Amino acid sequence: MSESKASVTWQENKAFMGVSPSGHNVQIDADKEKGASPMELILLGLGGCASYDVVAILQKSRQQVTDVRCELTAQRAETIPAVYTDIHMHFIVTGQEVKESQVEKAIKLSAEKYCSASRMLVQGGVNVTHDFEVIAG
Repeated sequence: MSESKASVTWQENKAFMGVSPSGHNVQIDADKEKGASPMELILLGLGGCASYDVVAILQKSRQQVTDVRCELTAQRAETIPAVYTDIHMHFIVTGQEVKESQVEKAIKLSAEKYCSASRMLVQGGVNVTHDFEVIAG
């Protein structure tokens, strides 16, 4: 088992500075004035994790991908804790002669095997769904 260490330091009001295990600073702000909120960062982490997987898998399968964007739509519980209950991930994959079957396979592998963020959220009871579109370009 590997260990990661991070830190979060209060700055003012509801603003904090996070330092990632790799040493990068991340501005966090529950008021969303100086940075993303903690829950927004969870959503971005999921999108980044899955998008990385999709790009890597498509590149390994020799798809000529020029752009991948993941648009996330999330619903939160109305009571505290206001956890995410449903997250939908819409992947927009652009490239030359990109096969839809390869995109579908890449998204499925990410969701079911590789994306740690997705697996953790699903195991925690979040309904995570996916779809995609392929654009020639």
